[in-house]
Amino acid sequence: MTIAPGVTVGALQAGLPLDALENRILLCHVLGLTRVGLITGSERVLTDDEAAHLSALLERRLNGEPIAYIVGQREFFGLPFRVSPAVLIPRPDTELIVELALERLARLAPPARLLDMGTGSGAIAVAVAHTRPDALVTALDVSAAALEVARANAAAIGANVRFVRSDWFTALDSDMFDLIASNPPYIAAGDEHLAQGDLRFEPTGALTDHADGLSALRTIIQGAGSHLVAGGWLLLEHGYDQAEAVRGLLSDAGYADVQSWRDLGGIERVSGGRRA
Repeated sequence: MTIAPGVTVGALQAGLPLDALENRILLCHVLGLTRVGLITGSERVLTDDEAAHLSALLERRLNGEPIAYIVGQREFFGLPFRVSPAVLIPRPDTELIVELALERLARLAPPARLLDMGTGSGAIAVAVAHTRPDALVTALDVSAAALEVARANAAAIGANVRFVRSDWFTALDSDMFDLIASNPPYIAAGDEHLAQGDLRFEPTGALTDHADGLSALRTIIQGAGSHLVAGGWLLLEHGYDQAEAVRGLLSDAGYADVQSWRDLGGIERVSGGRRA
């Protein structure tokens, strides 16, 4: 789609092909305006460069590219996170695991120690560290590119996080934690959703375990006991239909107080247990 220069912002908002929210996000990004500025500047006329930039971004979105990658940012837990195709786009459902982690950390004498496994953009680790600056937060990922994004987010938000490049537990040595949280790859290989919507553009290795969807969860559950203090919690995000299976894995591994929690859509999205 080609936007002609000389059109006003107000006229554009009514004529762009995306939904109202995405139209507003792109216009604010191209024009460097806030939402309020977009309203008060409705008579502003687009320059040639702005029209060309907006046209290019609209074309990318109409071809299916996630808007978060186009503008390079997504809000999570009230914080602005930089995102790129190297990391998953943070989603509101994952805020549940942050809330559950913060509830448990609040019961501990500082400094509580938290590990975020497969941190991606750093969303979980940075949100916790920002909210609880007294906590000792470690975040790991096997992807160097993902860790680069996560480090940039921690620096921009002002969160103190220790980052480790590791294939799950391999680089942790004898490190111990009060709580381990993870949003690992849990989509089964061949799942039709991998070829739909935003998932087509996100890093495959962060979405699927290339197996039954439970292999990464099994690895974390089996290894976490060696890095959790007695009574420490393990919290795991998983797929909409995996709660029962994950509870079974936790129970089989000897965890106590095994349970699941529902996300904003009423789906059992996070399961966890306490090291006995």
